[in-house]
Amino acid sequence: MVSIDTFRKLALSLPEATEEPHFEKTSFRVKKKIFATYDELKNRACIKLSEIDQDVFSSTNKNIIFPVDNKWGKQGWTFIEMNKVRKDLFVDALTTAYCEVAPKKLSEQIRPNNDNHL
Repeated sequence: MVSIDTFRKLALSLPEATEEPHFEKTSFRVKKKIFATYDELKNRACIKLSEIDQDVFSSTNKNIIFPVDNKWGKQGWTFIEMNKVRKDLFVDALTTAYCEVAPKKLSEQIRPNNDNHL
């Protein structure tokens, strides 16, 4: 289980990440691009992954991490059930989402050689 406080702390620890409202949700962005959102009512995160990373993360447990069920899901947007996910898995998924969206210069600070995949 990952709390919103932990989510916020992890997201904002990434280089140049900001927190901003996004409709009724909280969004985390880098250079104005969203890499994650949090839906407080559903206690669910939504992160931006590549199709390959989405498939890999979803294969761990489709009850915990799964594609959004519409055109956004086909673009890599992926739900994470915050009350079910292990912290280490969440950290890896969130970091991967950040690296997917961040400029190369910033993502390389997190993952040298810009290795955006698991």
